Amino acid sequence: MPKPMRIDFVSDVVCPWCVIGLKALEQALANANDVVTPEIHFQPFELNPEMPRAGQNVAEHIAQKYGADPERSRGTRDLIRSTAENLGFAMNTGPDSRIWNTFDCHRLLHWAGEEGHQAELKMALFTIHFSEGRDLSDPQVLVDAAQAAGLDPETAREVLETGRYIDDVRRDERHWREQGITAVPAIIIDGKYLISGGQPVAAFEKAIRSIAAEG
Repeated sequence: MPKPMRIDFVSDVVCPWCVIGLKALEQALANANDVVTPEIHFQPFELNPEMPRAGQNVAEHIAQKYGADPERSRGTRDLIRSTAENLGFAMNTGPDSRIWNTFDCHRLLHWAGEEGHQAELKMALFTIHFSEGRDLSDPQVLVDAAQAAGLDPETAREVLETGRYIDDVRRDERHWREQGITAVPAIIIDGKYLISGGQPVAAFEKAIRSIAAEG
């Protein structure tokens, strides 16, 4: 009989390897449904908590943060695009794309978790950012994402306008930093096992089966 498995998926919605990690994890879990029944909880992590609301050109940001030259950045984008495509996700980013402050996204995700639509909102935000190139600093864009995820748009607007869940998200971000999480995606299984990065499907499945066998 499949065993229950709690998975805390620590990530940011502007992290391309987080999309890749999630899609690969989902496929691995589908492959391993004979041994586990997973419950995924999406946890907040901001890659750039000081990012201004207006965001920044992604090529400029990567050059400043990582020292990557344009040719290296282009090669990385091509790798990310092809890896995501193989997992069924369209990564339509380029040198003119922007990276955004994501704190409001995490507030909406916290609320979506209470409403039982967290996974749907996570993927909607990934799609809006990476596939459609829309502005994550625009409240209407976030409301549209919530509606696409099956959530009430007016309540989503209220969450954004009133500042609900600010303390909750700050608390959760602090918790994962205190657990030693400094890069994402970070996948914590049953509160004991850490898998880091956007691993291939086979690597995730092997880890899942191994952990399930230990239980």
